[in-house]
Amino acid sequence: MDRQAIIDNLLDHYERPRNQGALDDADVVMPGGIPDCGDTITLYLKVEAGRIAALTFEGQGCTVSQAAASILTDYVRDQPVERVALLDDAEFYVALGREVVQSRPRCASLALNTLKAALLQYRRSAER
Repeated sequence: MDRQAIIDNLLDHYERPRNQGALDDADVVMPGGIPDCGDTITLYLKVEAGRIAALTFEGQGCTVSQAAASILTDYVRDQPVERVALLDDAEFYVALGREVVQSRPRCASLALNTLKAALLQYRRSAER
């Protein structure tokens, strides 16, 4: 994808976010944020049979953080929890468009880092 196509995709996800809103039957509700810039996100995670059955979000902030949250919800849907737990920033930046988001790494990785915290909480509660 060229730079303009990446920007258009990010803007589309920011202006028309996918999977936005609370998930009533979520297994985990995980807030996250970047205090010094004001980006916030709350992820709602539902796991079934070891896979991400649903992931939704609520939040506010810059185009990159909110578009990344929208893109993440589609990117991990139906993926095995163990595979998602291994997802790193570099791989996710490729999905977002590295050449555009690399100047805003904290914003680009807010949703992913919040999801990793949610998965950790899910694993802990499943062990009980």
